[in-house]
Amino acid sequence: MGPNLRVVTINFWGTEAPLERRLALAIRQLRALAPDVICMQEVKPHAGGTTADAIAAALGMTARYGVAVRWDGGEEGLAILARSIGPTAERALPEARPRDARLLLSAQVDTSGGPIWVHTTHLHYRLDDGVAREQQVLAVDAAIRGMGRENTDSPQILCGDFNATPDSDEIRFLRGLTTLGGRRTHFQDAWLRRHGEVPAGLTWSSENELTRPLRSLDIDRRIDFVFVTSRKKDGRGTIHDARVVLAEREDVDGHGSICASDHYAVMADVQVVPSATAR
Repeated sequence: MGPNLRVVTINFWGTEAPLERRLALAIRQLRALAPDVICMQEVKPHAGGTTADAIAAALGMTARYGVAVRWDGGEEGLAILARSIGPTAERALPEARPRDARLLLSAQVDTSGGPIWVHTTHLHYRLDDGVAREQQVLAVDAAIRGMGRENTDSPQILCGDFNATPDSDEIRFLRGLTTLGGRRTHFQDAWLRRHGEVPAGLTWSSENELTRPLRSLDIDRRIDFVFVTSRKKDGRGTIHDARVVLAEREDVDGHGSICASDHYAVMADVQVVPSATAR
């Protein structure tokens, strides 16, 4: 592992068909990317474990799974995958509903710069859920602050499907651009750091045929993010790359041209080792 930590976040779309082909497609692309950490949303039980366990086993990683919601005959949650995982934590988020509870899953992962906290979440999805998402990001920020945001602390990484676009109040709050609940915070939006305000980086895209069942939710949005706490003076937390990934398509009889999920993934390379030349 070098000075940068490579992180990928993906909403994996549960166990929707054709699951085995989707898993194989995801594993092939992830193996080529060689991430150090994978954050997953919409993780479900599969083959005696979970869909995250299947990906972790194929990539030589360990998965930590947190259940966000259970219902009769089913459950769904989040997962963090890495080669070495230390302590973990779970925090239930506000505005829970039947079959639609939300969670922040946190895991401390080993890096070449020492252990850092990585977090994943999945916020409410409806277009008019903005107020609920505001309460959820406030809770997420409070939890992360409780794990250390002083200048001497390691950077922290927050990943997930936020179901909100960069111009929404909930995302603007995370970016330090607006006040919620009488508070301010600041995270770097990895994509924005590398590419600026350009009409690209879509993760919920009309080009992905698997979005068809939920086209009522507005297509062509950037709603999946890698956030990093503020850059340190020694260079830690610097974002060196950010890309939309897992967009490869494969023709499958009866399913058309599919991707690994109905969401594209986001990858970011985050500096975790101090720069020798940092000022």
